Amino acid sequence: MNSKLKIILSAVMLIFVANSNFAQVKLAQSGMKFLSIGGDARAAAMGASVTSVEGNSSSLFYNPAAMSRQTKTLDVTFANTKWWADIDYINAALSYAPNNGLYGVFGLSVASVDYGKLFRTIIGPDGGSIELGTYSPTALAVGFSYAKALSDKFSVGGTVKYVYQNIGDGHVVGGDYTNYETAKIDIDVMAFDFGILYKTGFKSLNFGMSIRNFAQEITYFEESFQLPLSFKLGLSMNLLDFADVNSQAHSFIFSLDTEHPLDNEEMLHIGGEYTFMNILSLRAGYVTPETSLAGMNYGVGIKYDLNGIFLGVDYAYTEFGDFDPIHRMSVKLSF
Repeated sequence: MNSKLKIILSAVMLIFVANSNFAQVKLAQSGMKFLSIGGDARAAAMGASVTSVEGNSSSLFYNPAAMSRQTKTLDVTFANTKWWADIDYINAALSYAPNNGLYGVFGLSVASVDYGKLFRTIIGPDGGSIELGTYSPTALAVGFSYAKALSDKFSVGGTVKYVYQNIGDGHVVGGDYTNYETAKIDIDVMAFDFGILYKTGFKSLNFGMSIRNFAQEITYFEESFQLPLSFKLGLSMNLLDFADVNSQAHSFIFSLDTEHPLDNEEMLHIGGEYTFMNILSLRAGYVTPETSLAGMNYGVGIKYDLNGIFLGVDYAYTEFGDFDPIHRMSVKLSF
């Protein structure tokens, strides 16, 4: 058997074996779940199956190693996710490749959440509730990343990030409805992401791995929990490599990721992206099992060259079980 074919089959088997082996692992609790929300409409439309897909600044939210071969000096991504319950996720990322990436690629990412206003209440003397005004929880993660192609096939990348969550102040932490103590509830922690990307050499077949949100256990009062730690393995390839077509006019990337999250069942992410003339992209993706709630994903993207400055706009639509669908929009700029 051809050695490259052996590599492909071995990688595919690894994806499915990993998916089955972790299936019976006991699930743990995690906090700061906003770190699990994808920060890019393109990736979301592909079912977040982008661990092995080469990219740029948006890769910081999935696998930092994937930006290691960035062809533009500067790349910027802005994204907004409209969640249900009027929650807004805002993501921004910047990647910089000085001297054509001779010294690697540097990245900066920001993820923030606006939860809106919530009512604060306590139990009254008659068993009902007493309103104490409103509060506005917020969350923030700021990361610094670095990626480097160590050879023409192998790349590594990592992110160090500061994560902060503020549940608000004035929360009742002791006493009763006539004489109660209040406090501000917030917490912060340092977290780490790590990833690799391997170009197999068989046409455009890539293999990727990422570990995200690795951090120490943190505590709110007496309750302790971990960040939403996640381990991913992925494969991707332009399937039109097997067809006699103009590669500059048509491409179809198929991607497959298996994910082992700390706090959920093992998940399989499947995605596809067809691109015409490097301008228009149509995307779809699927996440299983159904307990992850996020099922089918759809999206479209447009990219245009303005005299060497590339401007792109991406949109993604995600079905979310019995909840309202999720809408994402990303704007990208590179030069």
